[in-house]
Amino acid sequence: MAAKTPAGPAYEDRVVHTYDDIEEYDNHLPNWWLATLFGAIVFALIYWFHYEVLRTGPSIAQSYEQSVAADRRAAAARARLAGSMTDESLLALSRDPATVQTGRRVFAQSCLACHAANGGGGIGPNLTDSAWLHGSRPTRIFAVVNEGVLTRGMPAWGPQLGMERVQAVVAYVLTLKDTNVAGGKPPQGTAALE
Repeated sequence: MAAKTPAGPAYEDRVVHTYDDIEEYDNHLPNWWLATLFGAIVFALIYWFHYEVLRTGPSIAQSYEQSVAADRRAAAARARLAGSMTDESLLALSRDPATVQTGRRVFAQSCLACHAANGGGGIGPNLTDSAWLHGSRPTRIFAVVNEGVLTRGMPAWGPQLGMERVQAVVAYVLTLKDTNVAGGKPPQGTAALE
């Protein structure tokens, strides 16, 4: 059964196009649809001015960096609370900017006399290359800093610095690995990972 075409002068004025017995009317769009359209346009303009023109909100990159930093702080907090030091927990600490900054300060106070300010080595070995005398795994580096190697002139820093500061300096040293600073001592030890 075919649909009835409305009749009357009100509908005849609205017929815009007829093709193949199909009549196209010039109907007004529903108000809810127009409100959605204009609301989306207004929102897009406000959003564009807020983030792109005035730059009063964080960019996508800034939001991402804030989220990553929060995740790294949480991972570092979990690593500190874990008690026992593992390679994973020390690597998590090395990704936390606050821990690395603390480690940089401890390194400047306690370690630069032997390893130089940039970690390139002085009396002690270069910490910025891939060669390590006592192993390159984070737990080995932690053991060397904490317990020392008296036969090689490395004091045990654990009793003087405490666990948290030793963890921080190890996190900083892990950020120095493989940076190969200019003017550093030639490699000592082995580059093979344990």
